[in-house]
Amino acid sequence: MCAVGTHSLPESLYAADGVRLLDRYAIEKYGIPGFDLMHQAARSAFRQLCRHWPDASTVAVLCGAGNNGGDGYLIAASAVRQGMTVLCFAVSPVTRLTGDALAAHHEAVETGVVVQAVDENDLSGLASQLSTADAIVDAMLGTGISGPLRAPFDQLVPTVNAAARPVLAVDVPSGLDASTGSVAGDAVRAKVTVTFIGLKAGLLTGLGPDYVGDVLFDDLGVPDKAYATVEPVARRVDWSGMAADLPVRRRGAHKGDCGHLLVVAGERGFGGAGLLAAEAAARSGAGLVTLATRPEHVSAALARCPSLMVHGLTHGNDLDALLNSADGVVFGPGAGQGAWGQQMLQRIMQFNGPVLMDADALNMLSARAPGRKQNWILTPHPGEAARMLGEDTSAVMQDRLSAVVRLQKQYGGVVLLKGAGTLVYADTLAVPALVQGGNPGMATAGMGDVLSGIIGALVVQGMSVSDATITGASLHGEAADRAALETGFMGMLPMDLIDRIPRVLGEAEGVLIPLGFQ
Repeated sequence: MCAVGTHSLPESLYAADGVRLLDRYAIEKYGIPGFDLMHQAARSAFRQLCRHWPDASTVAVLCGAGNNGGDGYLIAASAVRQGMTVLCFAVSPVTRLTGDALAAHHEAVETGVVVQAVDENDLSGLASQLSTADAIVDAMLGTGISGPLRAPFDQLVPTVNAAARPVLAVDVPSGLDASTGSVAGDAVRAKVTVTFIGLKAGLLTGLGPDYVGDVLFDDLGVPDKAYATVEPVARRVDWSGMAADLPVRRRGAHKGDCGHLLVVAGERGFGGAGLLAAEAAARSGAGLVTLATRPEHVSAALARCPSLMVHGLTHGNDLDALLNSADGVVFGPGAGQGAWGQQMLQRIMQFNGPVLMDADALNMLSARAPGRKQNWILTPHPGEAARMLGEDTSAVMQDRLSAVVRLQKQYGGVVLLKGAGTLVYADTLAVPALVQGGNPGMATAGMGDVLSGIIGALVVQGMSVSDATITGASLHGEAADRAALETGFMGMLPMDLIDRIPRVLGEAEGVLIPLGFQ
C-alpha cells in the first residue's frame, strides 16, 4: 500500500500553453531540473493509483513520445518496484524519445520494465492484454493535443475505452483539449485524472467533466513566484468560497429591506417556469416577490406559493405599475416569443434597474441587436448563446471560454454561460469565473428558471450583478448536489433544489448546524 497525499484544487485555471510556460519558468528561472519534475509527477500519479486501486496487482501503462510518456515510464518503474505485474506499451516508437522522456524510458528498462511496442495495424493483442489489467494508466498525449486525433491514437483511444477497465489519466485524458474542454472525435474516459503544475481549464468545462473522473492536483513544488508571471484564463469558484459573500441580514430587518423582485414569465402553457423562478427567489431571501404572468396561471401560482404577489397580465402596458415598485426584474422563463412576450420585453427594456434575461428573452434579444447594457444579466445555454452570437452551437462548445467573453463584449453586463463548468464574465472580472458544482440530475426542464430566481433574489438584496450571478450559480449547484444525495440524478426535479435552498443558506448564515453534507 502506498502512502497517499492529496492536494485541493487551486483557484487559478490555465490554458495548455500557460502551463507549459509555468513548467519552463520552473526549470529555467527557478533551477528545478525537468527530470526532477517528471519524477515528482510520476510519484504523485502512482500514489493516487495506489490510493484508488489498492488491490491492483496488474497495471497497464500506455506511454507516448513526449514528457507525458516519460511520466508513464516512471510510473511503470514505480509499479515494478512495488511488486506489481506491469504491462508497459510504447504507443509511439521509442526511437522518437528525447531528453527527459528518453531518460525516463532508460530508468524504466533498468528497473525491469518490459516495454512492448504497439502494432497500430493490429490492436487485438493490445486489447486482449488491457482486459487483464486491474487498472490502466493513460500517459499517451497529455496536453499535446489540439484538434482531431491522428493515427495511431484515433484507434488507441477507443481500444482503451473498450477495455472497460478503470483508467488513471496522467495530466489530461488523451484526446481532451486541456485548454477548452473540447473533444474532436474521442477521448479516454478516465476514472481519475492527476494533473500537474497548473490546473487546466479544459478539465472542468465543456466536455471535460465527461472524461476526467475525479480531478486531483499537484503543483510539484513549483514556487509561488512562478505563478505570478503567468496569467490564468479563468478563476475556479464553488459554494465553499462564495457563501461568505451572501448579504448579511440585520436582526431588525423587515421585508422592505430585503428587496422586491419582479418575475415576468409564463406564457400560456408555460406557467410553471415563472412559478419556479418566483418561488426560488422567495426561498433565496428576497423580501417581496411579485409574479407577473398570464391570468390563467394566477390561481395555480397562489395555491403553490401563497407568499407570492401574483398578477395576471394581458398587455404590456399592464406591467408599468409593477415595474415602478420593483428593485429588479427577472424576465424570460416560459415567456414565449409571441405578442405577449414581445410586449413585456418592450416595457422591460425601459426599466432602469437590474434585469436578468433568460430563455425566450434571450432569443428575442438576439433578433433585436440591442447593443450593450451594464445593468443586465444574461444567462444563455449554449444553443441560446449560439443564436446571440450568430453561429452554430458546436462553435460555442468548441471554446466556451471564448464564447462567454465574446458574448459579454457584444452585449455588456454579466453573462452566465450554462452547462457543465458554468462560466460567468463581466467587465469587473479580470477573467471569467468557472463555477464548480452541480451534477447530471440538473439536465431537466426548469433548472434554469430556479437559477434565474436565485440570482434575482440576491441582486435585489444588494449584491452587485456580477457577485450575485457567481454566488447564485454556486448556490444553485450546491442545492443540486445536496438534492442528488437523496434523489439520485434521474429523479431530480427543480422543486428538489428549491426545497434545499433554505438549509444551504441557513448553514452559511450560521443559523443552522450542518447536517454533515460535503
